[in-house]
Amino acid sequence: MLLKMKFKRFKITLYIFMAMILPLLCFSKDNTQTLFEKGNANYAKAQYNEALAAYGQIISQGYQSAAVYFNMGNASYKSGDIPSALLYYEKAHKLSPGDDDINFNIRLVNSKTTDKIDELPELFISRWWRAFILSFSVHALAITSICLILLASGIFTFYFFSNSVLLKKTSFYASVMLFVLGVLVIFIAASQVNYFEGRREAIIFSNSVTVKSGPADKAAALFVLHDGTKVNILDSNNGWMKIKLANGNTGWIRLSDAKEI
Repeated sequence: MLLKMKFKRFKITLYIFMAMILPLLCFSKDNTQTLFEKGNANYAKAQYNEALAAYGQIISQGYQSAAVYFNMGNASYKSGDIPSALLYYEKAHKLSPGDDDINFNIRLVNSKTTDKIDELPELFISRWWRAFILSFSVHALAITSICLILLASGIFTFYFFSNSVLLKKTSFYASVMLFVLGVLVIFIAASQVNYFEGRREAIIFSNSVTVKSGPADKAAALFVLHDGTKVNILDSNNGWMKIKLANGNTGWIRLSDAKEI
């Protein structure tokens, strides 16, 4: 009897919790959609600053979306802010690396930056593997892996309940193949996550930056970078960050000169 009463109280508490939380979740979704539509409407009217403000509100609520960052990049580009455009396009790229529109816009805006930096030679297999794992979004890979593993589990049930030897063999090998494919997709997703987590990058926002040999104003000047250039972050120290360019050159700039992607 006591157990029944506790279970009943638990159900009542759960219902109350759901009644309180679900409207909030719906409100959050509706509010996000409203802001997104507002941003799109402002963008269509060429009110780019207002569009950025609406999209920025979505991001400030903790919502991460390639579409939102992509639109922010478009609005920044239209308003003439090349560094911000690249920053938002790169953020969108991290969420959806296989998106052709995002990749095209990154190349387009990069062509308008001052610094043209050649990348170091790379082995074909390394370049191919990177292109392959970045062909899909992590979200799509996650859904695909779950579907493959569930399908494998479903087909495997025929192995136990079928009286046909042929059906048993077919269901067994089919389920094993689907399960292996599901694990392979998980591995690809993990490789993509590790790729982005292992790369800290930033966009130069100052018009002109003198890269130093050390984290100090008195350090020797090495070379000059301009706004819109993407750099890799190697280290940070007392308001400075150590950067590396695609051509292998390294140096130090102030944290305030760049924004991390």
